[in-house]
Amino acid sequence: MEVKIGVQHVNRELVLESEQSPDEVQEQVSNALSGKSNLLELTDDKGRRILVPADRLAYVEIGEVSIRKVGFGAI
Repeated sequence: MEVKIGVQHVNRELVLESEQSPDEVQEQVSNALSGKSNLLELTDDKGRRILVPADRLAYVEIGEVSIRKVGFGAI
């Protein structure tokens, strides 16, 4: 699943592929924005952890799970 994170005062957004479910990501974002956690902490599909200070979040876009197509074929 693709997650895009906008950070205040940064020109580019953070884009990561995650194996977490959309509900897990939404829960972590909610915890960060409600003050339960000072950081938004996500893990990408390669095991790297992304930490963003909660007070710097501009937006979080949670994409749907996509199935990657391989090969050639008629559309």
